[in-house]
Amino acid sequence: MNLLKRKLLTLFITGTGTDIGKTVVAAILAEALQADYWKPVQAGTSPLTDSVWVRNMLTNKKSIVHPETYLLKIPASPHIAAEKEGIEISLQKITDQKPKTNNHLLIEGAGGLLAPLNKNEFSIDLIKRLEAIVIIVSKNYLGSINHSLLTANALKQKKVKVMGWIFNEEYIDYEDEIVEWSGYPWIASVRSLEVIDKPVIHAQAMKMREHMKNFL
Repeated sequence: MNLLKRKLLTLFITGTGTDIGKTVVAAILAEALQADYWKPVQAGTSPLTDSVWVRNMLTNKKSIVHPETYLLKIPASPHIAAEKEGIEISLQKITDQKPKTNNHLLIEGAGGLLAPLNKNEFSIDLIKRLEAIVIIVSKNYLGSINHSLLTANALKQKKVKVMGWIFNEEYIDYEDEIVEWSGYPWIASVRSLEVIDKPVIHAQAMKMREHMKNFL
């Protein structure tokens, strides 16, 4: 079954860890698909939230950047940041506040799949509740193959629908191996970007749009 033949897509952007480049990839995808963007849990507000940054990078007039359900000041694991502010993150509240839109919706997760949102639930549990299709962002660093395959295995165990991989920065020979061993397809590669601004995001989005046609 071609997952992209649904009328409206709900795509969840996760990563194999923190600082993988999810937000840059999400901005590129939002521009490529002219999709809405939503980061329900934001931990850390300085210098910019991810939502503000993505909004600043988009040139199309169709995408809407929806407000966070939880906007936490401390740049820490969401459950810790929330606890410091006397809040407990509720997955039900996030699910209830999922934006009602007539557009594709890109949801960016906080951290990786097992980033705790509260004392009992993780990012992967939110994905299940939102019934989203996952795009995994992976980056080249020592240990990235291991982290990528652990991420893939966690998604398989939870029976989460996965569209495939977007690789961030140079990966040399790793991409083919991760695709083969995980069983999830290659979507695109975003090579190292020396400058990240609106024109660069737009140029990358045009390339991404061509790659996404393979899934349409």
